Amino acid sequence: MFNINQKAPIYDPESVQPMRDELTFVGFEEALTPQRVDDLISSKDDKTVFVVLNSVCGCAAGSARPAAALALQNNVIPEKLVTLFAGQDRDAVDHFRNKYLSNVPPSSPFMALFKNGEPVFLMPRHHIEGRTASEIAGDLTDVFNKFCVSNGPSISPDKYAELVHAVSCGSKIPLNKN
Repeated sequence: MFNINQKAPIYDPESVQPMRDELTFVGFEEALTPQRVDDLISSKDDKTVFVVLNSVCGCAAGSARPAAALALQNNVIPEKLVTLFAGQDRDAVDHFRNKYLSNVPPSSPFMALFKNGEPVFLMPRHHIEGRTASEIAGDLTDVFNKFCVSNGPSISPDKYAELVHAVSCGSKIPLNKN
């Protein structure tokens, strides 16, 4: 499953899969390797890339994922949607933080909008904690309306209505035994 040169996930991959599925359901592509991070973010093609650094943190991530999904129901959205998972995609996350956020303290969950490989908007954990998904989505849609040009939503309202949000306390997710 994992290359011997990769850092193993901290949490049991099966336990966090619903948290991954929540974002891929609405159109996010997972960046599982440092190379894939670069492929998806570093382009200089004037496109916007929305990155969600997913997390097992029940309080903040439990608002971040639903907020990202709700914001993507807006009529203007980013061209690319990318997600990485802190504590899971460890090499990819380290690369993302070191290359694209070198002056930003590590934080997860974390959301950012990039244009031409450069961040134009950052939302660290402390701007997510204690807020509702609707409040966070409002901030995100304001940013999408300012910087993005793709037509939304990312999925139809009917499909969005089928979305099941992963609700789990991170402290109850088992550590990876591999």
